[in-house]
Amino acid sequence: MKSTYTTGEIAKIINIHPNTVRMYEDQQLISAPIRKENGYRVFSQLHIDQFRLARTALEIEVLQNGLRKQMITIIKTTARREYDKALKLTYTYITSVEREIAHADEAVAIANALYTSPISKDDAALKRQEVSDLLDITPDTLRNWEMNGLLTVKRQKNGYRIYTYEDIQRLKIIRSLRCANYSLAAILRMLNALAQDANLSMDHVLNTPSPDEDIISVCDKLIHSLNDAKKNALQIIHYLNDMKIKY
Repeated sequence: MKSTYTTGEIAKIINIHPNTVRMYEDQQLISAPIRKENGYRVFSQLHIDQFRLARTALEIEVLQNGLRKQMITIIKTTARREYDKALKLTYTYITSVEREIAHADEAVAIANALYTSPISKDDAALKRQEVSDLLDITPDTLRNWEMNGLLTVKRQKNGYRIYTYEDIQRLKIIRSLRCANYSLAAILRMLNALAQDANLSMDHVLNTPSPDEDIISVCDKLIHSLNDAKKNALQIIHYLNDMKIKY
């Protein structure tokens, strides 16, 4: 086994572009390599292990409540060879991921309960500000949801929007799912699908984009992504324990 590696050799082993190797160094995601007198970088097995950990850490794009930032901190802490601290941070990260999974599951349960609850025949007749106060969301948020097609609100002859009881129930569903960091695209997909078939699984629809959706929607598999993030974090713990012994 070789003891030192060039930038090109590292890039080939990790299956990344040489410029990506330099970027990881610039962003302090790996330890700084030794440099020869001619300026060429010299990498070691330590760097290979650091790259593998970082690639695993960044494989899943999870942005909920600063999870991505937590993972970057874990990578940089590992690059400084502070393995015990990195392990502690990783366990904290896993706890955060589990909390996000619970929030997402709870939001789906709440939304499902609201969706299946009977609708009163007595329509409400609330204006935007009244709905905003009732649901504790800003008028701008309501306007944004309407502009993105999540809700179509009837207007009076004078042009003012009037929200019915059914509108408010729909808004409660949207609010619950947004609090769990589901994207507007995922929520719209769910609402459209349930309008076609009320017997569909809300959880399945939210977390399973169709193949023809754009790249942002395709990446929006919240619960699946969170579970994958947790699995990768457990792998990182294995890497860190191994690196503690080796280095």
